[in-house]
Amino acid sequence: MGRLFGTDGVRGVANQELTPELAFRVGRAAAAVLAGASEHMGTLVNGRRPRVLVGRDTRVSGPMLQSALMAGLMSGGVDCLDAGIVPTPGVAYLTRLRGAQAGVVVSASHNPVADNGIKFFSADGYKLPDPLEEEIERLVTEMEAGQDHLPRPIEGAVGHWFEDRPALRDYADFLISTAPTRLDGLRVVVDTAFGASLQVAPRVFSRLGAQVVALHLSPNGTNINVGCGSTHPEACAQAVLREKAAAGLAFDGDADRLIAVDERGNVVDGDHILAICGLDRLRRQALPGRKVVATVYSNLGLRQALQREGGDLVISGTGDRQVLETLQAEKLVLGGEQSGHIIFLDHHTTGDGILTALQLLGVMQRTGRPLSELAAQMPVFPQKLANVRVRSKQGWDERPAVQEALATARSLLGDEGELLVRPSGTEPMIRVMAQGPDQAAVEEAVSHVVSVLQAELGLQ
Repeated sequence: MGRLFGTDGVRGVANQELTPELAFRVGRAAAAVLAGASEHMGTLVNGRRPRVLVGRDTRVSGPMLQSALMAGLMSGGVDCLDAGIVPTPGVAYLTRLRGAQAGVVVSASHNPVADNGIKFFSADGYKLPDPLEEEIERLVTEMEAGQDHLPRPIEGAVGHWFEDRPALRDYADFLISTAPTRLDGLRVVVDTAFGASLQVAPRVFSRLGAQVVALHLSPNGTNINVGCGSTHPEACAQAVLREKAAAGLAFDGDADRLIAVDERGNVVDGDHILAICGLDRLRRQALPGRKVVATVYSNLGLRQALQREGGDLVISGTGDRQVLETLQAEKLVLGGEQSGHIIFLDHHTTGDGILTALQLLGVMQRTGRPLSELAAQMPVFPQKLANVRVRSKQGWDERPAVQEALATARSLLGDEGELLVRPSGTEPMIRVMAQGPDQAAVEEAVSHVVSVLQAELGLQ
C-alpha cells in the first residue's frame, strides 16, 4: 500500500481505491489510536468510551463509506455520533461542541463525484496531527498484511451508534454568532453545489435577514459540483444578474470554500476576499500583526493592496494545512487560498465557506459599498499556470538547459514579475506559474519554461 494520508486526508476513487474494506480498517485503526490518545490526555471521564463525530457530503458513495468507517470505529469500542450530511467545517465545530475525541468527515470536497475521502479532526477541531495519522496508517498497513491484533470488545463494550439530530441547528447557531452584522435588505444568491451546505446555508442567511435565492438544492448522489458551486461559478453569476442580487455565494461540495460573485456578475475569488476582509480589518485596527497569510500562488495584487494600507502579506506553502500552520506560527488570524479556502482563526479552527461569506457580506453592510467596488481595491496581475508531466522529478532543476530557461523566464518577467516552478508533491508533474504586469511576458515566460521541461524531462 502506498502512502494512505495525503495533504488532506485519505482520498481516492470510491469503491476502487477508497473501498469500504479500507474504510473499515481506517475506522478500526483510528479507534485504537484515538482511544490511546484519549487515555493519554486524561479525557476518559467515568469510564465513558471515546466518541467520534461523523459527517458526510451528498455523494452516492457517502453512506457506503461512512457505514464501513463507523463499523470499524464501533468494532474498536468507539461510540459514533452520526451528524448526517453536514459541511466539513461543521464537523470540526461539532467535534469540539460535543466533547468528542475526534471528528471525521466522508467527503472529497470540490472533487468529481467518483472520488471520496476520509478526513479526521482532533478533539480541538484542528486537523489530526501528523503523528496520529502516521500511527493510523501503520496499523492499517498491518491489517492489509493480515495482522489485525487490535482489541475486539464484546457485549456492551462494542461501540454504540447515536444520531446527532441537533447537529445542523447547533452549527447554524454557531455560524450566526460569528456574523458581524445582520443582513436585512440584502438579496443574495446561494449556490450549494448540490452539496453539504444545502440545508444549513440558506437557513443561516435567511435567519440574518437576507433575501435568499438558493440554487442546486436537490442532490441525487451524482450531481455534486457538476456545473455549479465554487468550481463552476458561472451558474451563480447568471442568477445574480437575473435576480438583481447584491452578491452570489458559491460553495463547493463540503462548503469549506467560497467563491463570490459581485452584483455585475464578476467572479470574486479567494485573493479578493482576503484583500476585502484584510483591508477592512486593517482600517478598524482588527488585524493582528497587520498581516494576512496567502500561498505562493496568490496574486501579486494582494500584497500590493495590503501594503498600500500599511499591511503586508506572509507567504505560506500550498494547501490549507500550511496556511493554518503559518497563521499559528506567526500569531495571525486571517489567511487563505485563491481557491476560496479562507481561515478566520479568531472564529474557527478551519476554513469555512459560510463563515467566510458572513464576513464578506458584513464588510458590504458595514461600509455600504457594493462588492464590485470592494473587489476593485485589489489590482489583478495576469497569471498563467501550466502543468508538465515528466518521467522523473529527481534533479529536475539541476539540468543546465532548465536552469537557463528559468533565468530567461525571470528576465522576461522583470523585477515586477514572479516565476514559480516546483514539482507536485503527489504526481509526476512539475507546475509552472508566472505572473506580472505584462500579459504577453507572462505567457512567453511560461511557454518557454514548459517547452524546455518537456524536451528535457517530458514523457516520450
